[in-house]
Amino acid sequence: MKNLIVAQSGGPTAAINATLTGVIREWCKENKGAKVYGSRFGVEGILKENIIDLTGLSEDDLDKLMRTPASALGSCRYRLSDPKEDETDFKRVVEVFRKYDIGHFVYIGGNDSMDTVYRLSEYFNENKITDITVNGAPKTIDNDLNGIDHCPGFGSTAKYIATVCHELAREVKVYDRENILIVEIMGRNAGWLTAAAALAAEKDSEVPYLIYLSEVTLSVDKFVADLKEVMKKSKNVIVALSEGTVIEQGGKNHADEDGEVDAFGHKQLAGNGRILEKVLKDELKYKARYIELSLVQRCASHCLSETDIRESEELGRVAVRLGREGLSGKMARLIRVSDEPYKVEYSSVDIAEVANLEKKVPLQWINEAHNGVTEEMMKYLRPLVQGEMSCRYKDGVPDYLIL
Repeated sequence: MKNLIVAQSGGPTAAINATLTGVIREWCKENKGAKVYGSRFGVEGILKENIIDLTGLSEDDLDKLMRTPASALGSCRYRLSDPKEDETDFKRVVEVFRKYDIGHFVYIGGNDSMDTVYRLSEYFNENKITDITVNGAPKTIDNDLNGIDHCPGFGSTAKYIATVCHELAREVKVYDRENILIVEIMGRNAGWLTAAAALAAEKDSEVPYLIYLSEVTLSVDKFVADLKEVMKKSKNVIVALSEGTVIEQGGKNHADEDGEVDAFGHKQLAGNGRILEKVLKDELKYKARYIELSLVQRCASHCLSETDIRESEELGRVAVRLGREGLSGKMARLIRVSDEPYKVEYSSVDIAEVANLEKKVPLQWINEAHNGVTEEMMKYLRPLVQGEMSCRYKDGVPDYLIL
């Protein structure tokens, strides 16, 4: 019986290890005597033969792993070359797989990781390598993967953002003067995470929210007009801003065309909130503060969505079943059947329909004023943050599993 190898790639999340847990549990349940290996630092770990045996993890270990944030196996942003130009990486992957008697590879990750799954599966097909399956298990807080209703990691991060914004609304109310707080939220070119601030907004009726998603360009003039309008109701305001929002001022776009890029050509984003903060302080003379949630929103294991963790684990199991059924070049996915009661079904999608594609917020889910979201978005978001789960604690601080 052949063995399985699993790896993680891309940005960390609070749920990626729940998917890893699902892979391990499913494999060990049905494949007695076969091993499950982990590649350290993504596909680079395979190329460098940095591989560990995960078969002996106890159920207690796995419960702790499921609640441990970030990528327990490590991550990478390594892009495989075009095999038509250079087969070196692909031949090395096959060589390592043969050495460890690997029959199945599950890669847990987002858009770029699914590109790796696509390239490997295509190479295997073209070279008649039929005894190794390669499938993807989805992951990304950005929620921008195609072919799936929502991505593992998104629900927990959305819950964290809603929680933080709800708490910050208490902060801005303590001053009896104009007090505007700009919260810049991750998500790259998709505004899903920023939309999660609306979950707090519906609880904070006394504090108005302005929510700007990256799907719509924001002019400084419009921002000022929106702000003055909502301040007729309250002089304390929360502004939720997507990191990828293009801001226009005086006919100029503040999009950073010269920022650093990773191996997949993605620009590093952040800092747009400072533009708005400067306008508020210098031109309007308001008390204003800009905060960037940055990395803390990715791995908040003290504020997990139970729905997210349970679904993430199941998607890891589904990815294993795909290989067991002889399927390759797929990504495990879930499809929403209903909102009330909330129900999903699990299946798979061809990796070609996922790799290098980006799912953005439908424009009809953004309000007409482009400073908030519609009820359709709220129906989409609410089920994903349901249920409370947390990391385990020891001596008063989180207790994580270190592989």
